[in-house]
Amino acid sequence: MVKIGIVGIGFMGMIHYYGINRGTGAEVVAICTRDQKKLDGDWTGIQGNFGPRGGIEDLSNIRKYSDIDELLADEEIDLVDICLPTHLHKSVSIASLKAGKHTLVEKPISIDIDDANEIVTLSEKTDKEFMVAHVLPFFAEYAYAKQIVESGDYGALLGGHFKRVISKPSWSRDIADIEKSGGPGIDLHIHDTHFIQLLCGVPDAVFSQGKLVTGNFIDYLTTQYIYNDKDLSVSCSSGAISQKGRAFSHGFELYLEKATLLFDFSTLAGEPSTAMPLTLLTEDGTVEQVDLGEVDPIDAFTAEIQYAVDAIDSNSEPTALSGVGARDALLLCYKEAESVKTGEIVPIH
Repeated sequence: MVKIGIVGIGFMGMIHYYGINRGTGAEVVAICTRDQKKLDGDWTGIQGNFGPRGGIEDLSNIRKYSDIDELLADEEIDLVDICLPTHLHKSVSIASLKAGKHTLVEKPISIDIDDANEIVTLSEKTDKEFMVAHVLPFFAEYAYAKQIVESGDYGALLGGHFKRVISKPSWSRDIADIEKSGGPGIDLHIHDTHFIQLLCGVPDAVFSQGKLVTGNFIDYLTTQYIYNDKDLSVSCSSGAISQKGRAFSHGFELYLEKATLLFDFSTLAGEPSTAMPLTLLTEDGTVEQVDLGEVDPIDAFTAEIQYAVDAIDSNSEPTALSGVGARDALLLCYKEAESVKTGEIVPIH
């Protein structure tokens, strides 16, 4: 049984807690927050953009800390699950690894690429797993897409287009917050840069056009990912450019030698709207809507954390959550910003 301590009980910490409770082979044994109400189990003030609102939790069997160092000193904890704001990821990840803990940190790994490299370098010197909680590959539609491509059942991947577009969030005008979150060009877009490098590998170069908010931070863009040694054409449009009536949308079109896979979901006027349910088109003309069963967003987080737990138990490489992959996803975001700024094709390495 993997013993988990969660650091940070905001919306994501709560969702991780619920996700862990639905899984197997792991249990939450400790939490850490400076909010006494949350330590007492009153999570009614927690609300996110999906899933349930927080309630009253029975934490009688869970150790409660208001100081991170105290949780890290807890010898029973095997895995520290860090659900703190991004600008705190580096310091707490490093402290966790130095404390001899397996470490899972919410995405993105960091805002600063040098900090990301520092964390990855340290993790490679330890015998503990360091993982970054990029959950997109565990959402049902994206998990299916990854499985289809990796199976080779429909031939090689020839190309694809991804999108992730939101309306302008209230914090986007606040430069201080953008410097902490990375703005849409990191906090939002990194979902797809991570998935693209996981599915296709790290590209050789990128060419992007869009709008800079300030410095190296992007408001929106469209990128072509360039692979020199593959017959592969991949692009992505992402950012905060939609009007409020469609506050969120994401999806993809993937083109394989013997199939096309389509998906398009939005929130329209505050309600979920699936313009294109996950649909498989095959070379014989068949159009099949893929049956994913009952899909609950929390299940993606359960699958993500289960993957991390299984990697620890089996001492296997957690490719889908690897620190290197998370660092490369962040690097792509910065290279794309450079391309927007210069108008040039930018090599990745």
